[in-house]
Amino acid sequence: MTKSAERPIRQPVSVDWHSQDEPTVKERNLTANPGDRIADEPQTVEEKAKQVAVDVPDITGDRITVPTYFIVEYPDGEKKALHHVKDAQQISDVIRQARVDENGNRIWW
Repeated sequence: MTKSAERPIRQPVSVDWHSQDEPTVKERNLTANPGDRIADEPQTVEEKAKQVAVDVPDITGDRITVPTYFIVEYPDGEKKALHHVKDAQQISDVIRQARVDENGNRIWW
């Protein structure tokens, strides 16, 4: 028998879930998309404005970037960060209220 026949051939394969040292995504209670996660600590509107939920190429190769929060400024000057999943209905309401003036400029209220 040759020396190589005595040793088993080891090939790279996926590790079984039960032999992992780290908890799985499900065990850590993460969403499928980590960008959807809302921070445990309070954040300012400015901090929320910088968060990105999705930043990947789509099937055509075009890069798709989706912010985690959409920042809305109300007529009274108040700024509010709306989460792209949790506050989707409010975001839709804001978009429905959008108007375009005679020059094609978007006016929100």
